Amino acid sequence: MRIFISTGEVSGDLQGSLLVAALIRQATIKGIDLEILALGGDRMAEAGATLLGNTTRLSSLGLVEALPFVIPTWQIQRRARKYLREHPPDALILIDYAGPNIEIGNYVRRYLPHVPIVYYIAPQSWVWTFTERTTQQIISITDRLLAIFPEEARFFEKKGVSVTWVGHPLLDRIADAPSREEARLTLNIAPEQVAIAFLPASRQQELKYLLPVMCEAAQQIQAKIPQAHFYIPVSLAAYRSAIYKAVQKYQLNATIFEGKTLEVIAASDLAITKSGTVNLEIALLNVPQVVIYRVSQSTMWLARRIFKFSIPFMSPVNLVVMRDLVPEFLQEKAIPEDIVEESLDLLLNSERRQQIFADYQEMREKLGDVGVCDRAAQEILEFSFTTNE
Repeated sequence: MRIFISTGEVSGDLQGSLLVAALIRQATIKGIDLEILALGGDRMAEAGATLLGNTTRLSSLGLVEALPFVIPTWQIQRRARKYLREHPPDALILIDYAGPNIEIGNYVRRYLPHVPIVYYIAPQSWVWTFTERTTQQIISITDRLLAIFPEEARFFEKKGVSVTWVGHPLLDRIADAPSREEARLTLNIAPEQVAIAFLPASRQQELKYLLPVMCEAAQQIQAKIPQAHFYIPVSLAAYRSAIYKAVQKYQLNATIFEGKTLEVIAASDLAITKSGTVNLEIALLNVPQVVIYRVSQSTMWLARRIFKFSIPFMSPVNLVVMRDLVPEFLQEKAIPEDIVEESLDLLLNSERRQQIFADYQEMREKLGDVGVCDRAAQEILEFSFTTNE
């Protein structure tokens, strides 16, 4: 059996690697000779996929921000389409990455109509108010949708899509995460150290729009709590230089790590973070967090004025429970003073911390049970086998 997986961004590579490992595991149990080709990143390759193109750095959020990636994305897409045409897979698996994945899905639906398409971790068009077209495109190309959120499953079921709710794959990843004590021992952090996880970027644009405001906030926190130390796991090696320069510029007491995201989070008393999948990792590791996001002013103006952009929440943690569980600051509200105020309260207010922990438990219960990736892999293998009989 040959399976083709397409995803992008750092988070897609992480989710893809968990799925690849599970597919190989389940294929071995079933006695299936499995070959996995992919658009993704190094983690997927390490898990056992053969990469046709690395898409981890070709990620952006926003219209203006996407422009530098148009040609590189097109080149990878062209290579993928050629391969698919010459070597039709037994199934196409799409993971998030809306624009490029919808293009590949449309191509396969048109030229390889016999190939089943499974969307695993659909783009959050079910949350946004301005993406009905994206929703319809997902529906038109998808034979089976594997939902990771209950609300996502309900949304697409109402649209007539064949849906299975498998739960959130981060549950599997966190199951093997270290405890606070183990993480501190690994990273050589003293038990009494005030440790703050600092997670500014998994996309190139975030170094420009998020890193400076986060560093300003960190500088102010450091002035108020001199014993605080910031720990920064770098999501891509290419970002290390920019982050190191920012740390030097703002004179932060900080340590930079290559990877080690789970260890840094688990060891921390607080996380100051960009919005994204990492918010769920932070919540599942029971660490209070402040979430921020910014894009260019041009992109936000277009989104609000032309596309009537509106979302109830931006952090996945808040979206799971559909209420304001963790503090989040979007665009002009993401200012150092407010980030500092919330950070200090979450660090020093024991009552607030206990409430966050209780809320995290509520969120955790809505994500399903451990074994998500194996359930997803079983669904994919069985659906592919049945469809191709």
